[in-house]
Amino acid sequence: MTKTKTTPIEKTVLRAPLGILATATATHGTGRDDDIPLPRLPGFVESAFSPLAYEVSRRCLTERPGGGTSRSEAESGGGSRTAVALASLLGDTTTADLASRRMVSGKVHNPLLFMQATPNSVLGHISREFGITGQMFSISTFDDPVTELLTMADLLLEDPELDRVLVLGVELGGSERLAAMHRELAAGYREPAAGHDSGAAPGLPASAGLAAAVLLGRCGAGASVTVRSAETPGPDAGPIDRPGGIQRLFDLAAAHRRLLRDGGNLLLPGPAAFVLTADTADTADTTDDTETHAHQ
Repeated sequence: MTKTKTTPIEKTVLRAPLGILATATATHGTGRDDDIPLPRLPGFVESAFSPLAYEVSRRCLTERPGGGTSRSEAESGGGSRTAVALASLLGDTTTADLASRRMVSGKVHNPLLFMQATPNSVLGHISREFGITGQMFSISTFDDPVTELLTMADLLLEDPELDRVLVLGVELGGSERLAAMHRELAAGYREPAAGHDSGAAPGLPASAGLAAAVLLGRCGAGASVTVRSAETPGPDAGPIDRPGGIQRLFDLAAAHRRLLRDGGNLLLPGPAAFVLTADTADTADTTDDTETHAHQ
């Protein structure tokens, strides 16, 4: 996993609007009303990381299949014309912790745990299931994953051989070890937002997990909602609440669902803000009535 540590972005992130083809979210063990049972994923055990990553990817790719140049590619959901980027601050810490505990207790090494602790493993499974042969990336960042992932999609879609980019983020619940890692990595990184501890681990049960995915393409390629960089950060746009947290991916997905239902424009505020617009005759070119959408 490539780790990035960049300064907050204060310039335009997207050079041109991107089309949002589909979004999906899934939570497990968080106590939320919409929690789902952990999906079964062959070859992946114990952790919610890979099953949730696969689940949100599956929902996007089956909702909007295509992107391939042949019938088999189109039916499989991606083919060579789809790229994938996964963002997760610390990766599959549940599996890494389990492997470490087994090792220090003198138990026999389990190669399955080593395999699934690598975030790229689930990307390989997704590529096999949906016939994806485009580029695949895993990134780790303390900055806003929405900004990082949209920027990467914008760059990847410069390649005329690509039509779509599936971006996703995964976050697991906290353990004592995870909390210690987070505090150490975050120490001195940046001033926390008011009322937030920059070293705090996610406030989730250890077995919990969150995942969100967005399928992106170029404008005019069948997307009913577009996303573009906002000229200003928007109201109350201070530092992100929790370094490396994926809440803004959930906010982006919620804004997308609302626009599909109601139309119009929504502002997703933040250090790098974005405007989402429903692509209809009434709203496609309207910017005066932009509403603000942020998580509560």
